[in-house]
Parts: sequence; structure tokens; C-alpha cells
Amino acid sequence: MSEALQELAAHIETKHAAEVVSTAVAHGELTVSVTPAGLVGFVDFLRTDRRCRFSTLIDITAVDYPQRPQRFDVVYHFLSMYQNQRIRLRVAVGEDDMVPSITDVYPAANWFEREVFDMFGILFSGHPDLRRILTDYGFRGHPLRKDFPTTGYTEVRYDEELKRVVYEPVKLVQEYRQFDFMSPWEGAQYILPGDEKPGAKG
Repeated sequence: MSEALQELAAHIETKHAAEVVSTAVAHGELTVSVTPAGLVGFVDFLRTDRRCRFSTLIDITAVDYPQRPQRFDVVYHFLSMYQNQRIRLRVAVGEDDMVPSITDVYPAANWFEREVFDMFGILFSGHPDLRRILTDYGFRGHPLRKDFPTTGYTEVRYDEELKRVVYEPVKLVQEYRQFDFMSPWEGAQYILPGDEKPGAKG
């Protein structure tokens, strides 16, 4: 399988050297990094080329690397049922960069791109209807960014007096901020190293 993926990588690099940044085969999977500008033409090639025929878009997601200048990797997974192969594409983009939408090539990308926009705040140029898909109207922030607070910014509750849903800033009393990192197995006869309570005799 690894040999076939190496051959596929060589074929792709030969045909689209300008768009391909790098290729790697690891754990039985081929990963290709491509430039944002060449993305649409490249995925069209993957779909139509007789050696590739990646007719099925499986998923689009993203990974957040806050320390990098190009903060996000937008990740695409494709399947070729004709060749029985899978391929992963990665496109590195900055926080303010726009990624070309691939909805014209793969209509299934519509909701995937909306989800990536909703969760990470990545914009897709040329998308026919780029709006939130998982979070509520008026939601603030993008929950899968690593700098998004785990509590969020607002809480939602139903107010009996007003007879409607109300949004309020998150308020946490101090008791909820106290964390006990001791072993959950307090009654256990054997305590794992590092889980001993302070001052306990081993």
C-alpha cells in the first residue's frame, strides 16, 4: 500500500508541482500540502484525473496552531472508490486569510465549510451561503479555537418572568474554579505514583 501511495504522490507532484508544497506517506496515508491559491484547480484534478479519481469528499476540518504565523491548517479528506485509496490535503492559512471554496467542484463541501467557519472563524471566498451552522444566532467567538474560553462568553437560560430565552455574561462563583487533582480512586488500595495526597505516607 505504501508503494502505491508513493507512486500516487510522485504522479501528483509531476502534474501539479506549482501547487504542491510537500507530500508525505505515514501510517498508510498520503498527506499533500498545497497552496491556497491553487486549491480549487488541484481538487478538480484529484476528482477528474484517471490515476486519482477521488470522487468522494469525506470531510473538511481545521487545526489551530496559535503560535504559527499561518495559524490554521484546513484539512480535506478524499476517497477514491475506483482506486481504493484515500488522500489528505492540508492548506496552511493565516488568521485573516481567505480560503477558496471548493463547492463548485464538490457540492458536499457546502456544510463542511460552514462548520469550519463556525468553529474556527476561517472564511471561504466564493461560498454560496457562508453562515454559522452549529452555534446559535448571535453566538460570540469560534469554539474550536484554542484561545476560546471553555466556559464561553455567554450563558443561555429561559426566564420564567419574561417568558423568553435570555443571554447573560458567564458568571462563575469561586467554588467552581477550585480543582482537586487528586486520584479519583480515593478508596483504592493501590494509588498510582504521582497521585498520592500531600503529606501521605507511601
